[in-house]
Amino acid sequence: MPKSIVIDPAFTWQDDRAPRTPWNQTVIYEAHVRGMTARHPAVAPHLRGTYLGLASDPIIDHLLSLGVTAIELMPVHHFASDRHLVEQGLTNYWGYNSIGFFAPHVDYTSGGVGQQVSEFKSMVRTFHRAGIEVILDVVYNHTAEGNQLGPTLSLRGVDNSVYYRLDPNDKRFYLDYTGTGNSINTLHPRAMGLITDSLRYWVTDMHVDGFRFDLAPVLVRGVAAELPSAFFEIIQQDPILSKVKLIAEPWDASPDGFQLGQFPPGWSEWNGAFRDCVRRFWRGDMGQVQELAARLSGSSDIFAPSGRRTYASLNFVACHDGFTLNDLVSYEHKHNEANGENNQDGSNDNSSRNWGAEGPTESARVHRNRDRMKRNLIATLFFSQGVPMLLGGDEMGRTQFGNNNAYCQDNETSWFDWDTTDADQEFRNYVRDVIAIVRSNPILRRRAFFTGEATDGTSTKDVSWIRPDGAEMTQGDWTHPNLQSVGMLLFGPAADELDLRGRFRTGDSLLLLLNASGRSFSHSLPTMELPGVWQEVLNTSRPGPWTRVVRNEAINSGAHSTILLRHTERPQE
Repeated sequence: MPKSIVIDPAFTWQDDRAPRTPWNQTVIYEAHVRGMTARHPAVAPHLRGTYLGLASDPIIDHLLSLGVTAIELMPVHHFASDRHLVEQGLTNYWGYNSIGFFAPHVDYTSGGVGQQVSEFKSMVRTFHRAGIEVILDVVYNHTAEGNQLGPTLSLRGVDNSVYYRLDPNDKRFYLDYTGTGNSINTLHPRAMGLITDSLRYWVTDMHVDGFRFDLAPVLVRGVAAELPSAFFEIIQQDPILSKVKLIAEPWDASPDGFQLGQFPPGWSEWNGAFRDCVRRFWRGDMGQVQELAARLSGSSDIFAPSGRRTYASLNFVACHDGFTLNDLVSYEHKHNEANGENNQDGSNDNSSRNWGAEGPTESARVHRNRDRMKRNLIATLFFSQGVPMLLGGDEMGRTQFGNNNAYCQDNETSWFDWDTTDADQEFRNYVRDVIAIVRSNPILRRRAFFTGEATDGTSTKDVSWIRPDGAEMTQGDWTHPNLQSVGMLLFGPAADELDLRGRFRTGDSLLLLLNASGRSFSHSLPTMELPGVWQEVLNTSRPGPWTRVVRNEAINSGAHSTILLRHTERPQE
């Protein structure tokens, strides 16, 4: 039976201040406390896998070198492992099995039981000094007590009917919207109070900057669709919680659980539609370009109806749940045998492609294809409107050896391998450079959705979609069955970011060319209203640095490539 302990809550926060990075300047890095540091040679051995290890100089330097502004930590509430995992010699590594909503997980401390609170606070303070926000992935939708056959560890013994949703037809059983055996009863004020008190504790006492809510629809689910819980209203009216970053995983395990776009203003959502469309496009699927345009421009079709802005869309191509970026281009089938479930767990729908061989290979051609596709996926992620999230380790080729559900693998399958190759280092530099491009071009960080209309004082639209002949696309072009490329022209003066004096920052116009087909072709450059020349900023079909001025009226769009061009009066050297 887990026991509670009394600690000294005193902590010297010194001059700690929340970075409060604006949403449109936020770059999120999803990481696991143990996994990121367990094998880092520059982290002291006794700190590896701990809060203090995560806040050590090598990790901070790595994040800052990339341009990361926020680290999103997989669950740190104290959690328990399922019995069937323990019996197989496995553990609940991811931590989505909470049992203590107010306690940092004890196994992530270096100083032993009783030190986890002070070490967690030290970690947050260190991140804040570096200008990095701390966002917690929180699991308030269920607990580790499981179904009616599970252990009695906490809430079941306190008041089962208050804290859990029971089957109205037989109250011995639970309503299970989570796939774990139970669901927290957010219709009861005591259960809701437990959640909100916990959230306030992590903000006020632990100084975290936001939350990502696992299976968020469970928290809102009412007795009927027209009678939801008061979760949204309570959060929005709370003077503390309404001011932090709020991110929803907008689906749960029920048949009607996919609720993307249904959250109110103030919330961002993991955009699963972005992930799926971008993966399918670069895999080479036909018929993706029209939807891709919507995803590139911030998914206004999903989020604008609720009155939200571009940063309601939290974009990602890989996350903890599924293939890593490297595995996404290396495996076409999951390989989860180590999980002990006969490879039956994990998703069968990954929209992945191995580019010529399943898993590791000696083929230089396959490696070249995989590297280019990873570069294309990263560029598409960061050059899209919305908030980008990078899966920790993707910047240096982390693999899980084809396991797309490594929730129980507390070992080399999940841990970062910091013994990187020259190719891994080159790719990390590429990710850093892509993020730097976003930071230096305000048109890539718009707060409002594009309108497709002319910008004040000009006849140029804020966004235009360009055909290979340089003309604007027509409705018939969008529906062409073999269309696998698109050009996106972003008008620099349409940037809507404010500087410190409250004036709009404007920048150069950008042309993004995406070609997912297996052939190269000449792409004519559009005629611009303002004077200037086109300069190459990025081209995944050839190695950088990319600084050349395009002297011709067209550019070669290589097979399976991404090109970003800047229209400027002052070419950079």
